[in-house]
Amino acid sequence: MSKTEVIVQSGFRGLRYSDGRFEQVLEPGRYELPKRRVRRVPRVVIVPIDVRERELTIKGQEILTADKVAVRVNIVTHFRVVDPRAAVERVADYGDRIYSDVQLAARRSLASMALEAILTNRNQLSEDILRDVETVSAGYGVQIIRADVKDLVFPGNLQEIMNRVLTAQRVAEAQMVEARTRTEREALEATSKAESTRRAAEADAEAKRIRADAEVDALRRLAAAAEAYAQHPALLRLRELETLGALGANAAARLYIGFDKHADAVTAE
Repeated sequence: MSKTEVIVQSGFRGLRYSDGRFEQVLEPGRYELPKRRVRRVPRVVIVPIDVRERELTIKGQEILTADKVAVRVNIVTHFRVVDPRAAVERVADYGDRIYSDVQLAARRSLASMALEAILTNRNQLSEDILRDVETVSAGYGVQIIRADVKDLVFPGNLQEIMNRVLTAQRVAEAQMVEARTRTEREALEATSKAESTRRAAEADAEAKRIRADAEVDALRRLAAAAEAYAQHPALLRLRELETLGALGANAAARLYIGFDKHADAVTAE
């Protein structure tokens, strides 16, 4: 009984079948297979499966959005086989199945979104498609790595209208930013003005308080002096003499001394 050799290349896995029954998944390497000479020897077949990351493009799918606008979309899908046996045995052609699953996921996602949302948030559309299809593809041994919306194509007149709409939105956003900035600046100026007014009022109140305290202190000193003069009249007389002495030193000062008229009349008599 002679044997034949089979080599499983790097980046591939081999599915070994004996008389049509699955036996094992073969890693990259060289394998010897028995060559059939008699019926007793089972027929062994090794099916190579590519497990490298690959790309699949879903082109020109025309889909209606939630607001009934026909959109053509191109989607680039990156995937890899993670379970070779499931990819071969659970579906007839996993490449065709990926194509249809991504296509249906795109239809469901676009049908739930308005055109404006699609234009302004294309990443959300890609994320929705990936989230929808990755669980399904795992069931037949394929991992969907990315499902990116590459192109969105609209009817000619709609494209022009949407360009105008997008331009108007950008202008409105710029005006909104300008208005917000102006409002914030005015609010800051009003706050600064109010703070300055408050500080000026506080300073004025503090000055008035200081003046009031000084006046009260002066009145207290006068009251204390008056009480001392009342208790010691000689101090009041001494104060009068000091004042007269100070006035006498001033050549421009005039002194007026009053006399009791009744007393003069009595003296004259």
